[in-house]
Amino acid sequence: MDFKDFKPANNIQDLQYFGEFGGVNPSISDSSTYTFLSAKTMFDTFEGNADGCYLYSRHTTPSNLYLGEALAAMEGTETANVAASGMGAITPTILQLCQAGDHIVSSRTIYGGTYAFLKNFIPRMDIQTSFVDITKLEVVEAAIRPETKILFCECVSNPLLEIADIKNLAALAKKHNLQLLVDNTFSPLSISPVTLGADVVMHSLTKFINGSSDTMGGVVCGSRELIDSLRSVNDGASMLLGASMDSLRAASILKNLRTLHIRMQQHSKNAMFLAQKFEADGFRTVYPGLKSHPGHELMTSQMNKQYGYGGMLTIDVGSLDRANALMELMQERNLGYLAVSLGFYKTLFSAPGSSTSSEIPEDEQEEMGLTDGLIRFSIGLDADIERTYELMKQCMVETLK
Repeated sequence: MDFKDFKPANNIQDLQYFGEFGGVNPSISDSSTYTFLSAKTMFDTFEGNADGCYLYSRHTTPSNLYLGEALAAMEGTETANVAASGMGAITPTILQLCQAGDHIVSSRTIYGGTYAFLKNFIPRMDIQTSFVDITKLEVVEAAIRPETKILFCECVSNPLLEIADIKNLAALAKKHNLQLLVDNTFSPLSISPVTLGADVVMHSLTKFINGSSDTMGGVVCGSRELIDSLRSVNDGASMLLGASMDSLRAASILKNLRTLHIRMQQHSKNAMFLAQKFEADGFRTVYPGLKSHPGHELMTSQMNKQYGYGGMLTIDVGSLDRANALMELMQERNLGYLAVSLGFYKTLFSAPGSSTSSEIPEDEQEEMGLTDGLIRFSIGLDADIERTYELMKQCMVETLK
C-alpha cells in the first residue's frame, strides 16, 4: 500500500450507514443479548460460523461493528475490534500474541500504563520485555531474541514525542518474523502506520479520536485472523477478559470520528504556532514540526501532511515546582486545565514525570531524558491562538522569572 495515495479521512467519509428508520446516524443496538430464530444458528454463532449474527454484547454489537469498520477504514486494515479503553485494546492483543516464555522488544518511551503492564504485570506470565531506544534501529535489532514475538512502539511517543521509523521497524519485524504493534494515539490521520508496513495499529479512542473527554475507548486494527482470534469464545483475550465497549459509547465516538480531520488540522496548526513562539522565547521546546526536533525529517517523510504534526508539544521549565506554578496559573487564567489525557477542545497540561509516566522508575526517567520540569501540552482548538500565546507568555513571565 502506497501511503502517498492513502486518504484516511476519505475512507471514513465514504462509509454510509442508515438508521433503522432511515436516520442519518445508525440505530444504536441497546441490548446485552440477542435472540435467534433457531437453536442451530445459536450453536453456529458460538462456533464462530454464523456471520452477521450477534450473540452477546461482550462479544460485539452492531454499534461496535459500525465504529470498528470506520476505524479499520481509517487505518487501512481488514477489520478492527473496539474496547472499553485504550489499555483494554492493548493488553488483550499482547496476550493473544504471546505465551509463557515469549519476549517483547518495546520502545522505552511509551505511555506509563503500557510500560507498567509490560514491566510489572506480564512477567507473572513468564513474558519478558526489553525496553530500548526505538530511534536506534541497531539497538532495536540487537535486543531481538529467538523467543521474541512482538516489536512494540508508539508512532509519536508519550511523553517525549520521539518519532518511530515505522517503515524500517516494519522491515526489521519482517526480517525476524515478528509482529509490529503500533500505538497511534498521538497521531491519528497524521500517520497511517499500516501503509508503512505495521501489522497492528491501536488507539486510545478516549483522546483525539473522540475529542470531547467524555468517553473512554480503545481499538485494535488488524487482520481478520487476529481480530477473530481476539473475539473467540474459547480462547480470545478480548472476549474472555471482558474489556467491552458499550453500544451507546460506540455510537457517540462514531459521530465524533467524522470531524476528526477538521479537529486534527486545527490542533496541529495551533501547536505549531505555539511551539515556534516558545522556542523563539528560549524555552526548551519539543515538537515534531520544529526543524530542531531530531525526528522532524523522519516525521515529514512518513506523514499525511494535510493533518500536520499533531497537537502535542512539551516545554521544560527546569523544575517540578516551576512547572506546577506555571500550570496552576494557566488554569487560573482559563488557558486550559491541569489534567491528564489529551485531545480535548481545551488545552490540557500536566507534568508527566509525576503523573502519566510516574510508573516509570525515576532512574529510568532520567536515563531517557524525562525531567521533572517537563510539561506536556495537548493544545486545544483555540480560534485565536495569537491571543492564547500572549496570555500564556504573561503566565510564564510571572512564574518563571
